[in-house]
Amino acid sequence: MPSFPRLRGLILFTALPLLTGCNAVLLSPSGDVAVQQRNLILISTGLMLLIIVPVIILTLLFAWRYRASNKTARYDPEWNHSTMLELLIWAAPLLIIIALGALTWVSTHQLDPYRPLARLSEGREVPPDTKPLVVEVVALDWKWLFVYPEQGIAAVNEMAAPVDRPIQFKITSSTVMNSFFVPALAGQIYAMPGMQTTLHAVINHPGEYEGLSANYSGSGFSGMRFKFHGLDQQGFDKWVADARASGAALSRDTYLKLEQPSERNPVQRYASVAPGLFEAVVNRCVEPNRMCMRDAMAIDAQGGMGIPGALNVTTLDPETRQRLGLDGAPARKYVGAMCTATQGLVL
Repeated sequence: MPSFPRLRGLILFTALPLLTGCNAVLLSPSGDVAVQQRNLILISTGLMLLIIVPVIILTLLFAWRYRASNKTARYDPEWNHSTMLELLIWAAPLLIIIALGALTWVSTHQLDPYRPLARLSEGREVPPDTKPLVVEVVALDWKWLFVYPEQGIAAVNEMAAPVDRPIQFKITSSTVMNSFFVPALAGQIYAMPGMQTTLHAVINHPGEYEGLSANYSGSGFSGMRFKFHGLDQQGFDKWVADARASGAALSRDTYLKLEQPSERNPVQRYASVAPGLFEAVVNRCVEPNRMCMRDAMAIDAQGGMGIPGALNVTTLDPETRQRLGLDGAPARKYVGAMCTATQGLVL
C-alpha cells in the first residue's frame, strides 16, 4: 500500500493536465497596450534571470565542489582577491541595471495611460483624424457604470467597444477609491472620488473579456466585476441599438438611487443619459442645489466669499437630508449657487 506522501504526489501529478485549460490572460492579452506591458514584463524578467540563474547554478556548484567530503578540492585560506572576478561580479549587474533603467524610462512614457495611442498594434499606426471612443466610467458601491456620451447611452456592469478603435476612458468614483482593470485590454488605473483619471487603450481581437476592481473597497468588492465585449463595428452598433431599445433613462434621480450600495447587480442598460451627469459626479454635485466642487474651488481661487462664504447661505433640501441620513440632526449649510455681475448664475 503506497504511503500517503506518494499517494499525494500521484494525485497532484494526475491533476496537472487540468491546468492546460487555464488562460493566463496577462501573458496572452488581446489589446495592444496590454501586449506591450506583457512584453515589458518578459524582457525585464529575462534580464534579471541573466544574473539570477547563474548565481543559483554557481551556488549549487560551489556547495558540491567544496563539500567537506571532497578531499581533492583546493584549500586556499589565504585567497582574498581576484580583479577578474570583481569585474564580473560588478560589471554584469551594472549593465543589466542600465538596460532596465533605459527600458523603464522609454516604456514609462510610451505606456503613459494619459497619452493618446500612437498605434493600433505592432506595425499599424492610428489612422489620421481617428476619433477615439469616449467611455465615462464611474465606480459605484459595488458596481460599474459606463456612460457613452457620443452614443447617448449607459450601462451597468457591461461595456463594449469596436475592435481596432482607440478608446479613451474617463474614470472616477462615487465614494471610495477603486481600481478599473480589464487584464486583456490594459493595466489597471485608479478611480478616485472628486477626481478624473484617464486611460487610453484598444482591443484588437473580438471576444468577451472580464473586467474587475483591483482595489479592495468593502464588503461587495468580490462581486464588483463586469463584462467587456470586443465587437466588430456592426456588432457594436447592434449593442448600442439594444441599449437604446431598453427605453430606460439615466436621470440624476435615477443615478442617486443607483449610487446606493448594492452587490452583484445584473446588467442594466439606459437609452438616454442626463446631460452633464459625469461632470456632476466628478464635481460632487449630482444632487439639486449642491454647489459643484469646481465652482467652490473657483471661489476659493478668487479669495473666497468672506463671512457669507464661511457661514454658507443655503441649507440642504429635505430629500438630500433624508438620503444622507440627517433627519433630526442640526441643519448643515452649504453654498448652493452664486450670482456674479459678469457671469450670471453659477450652479
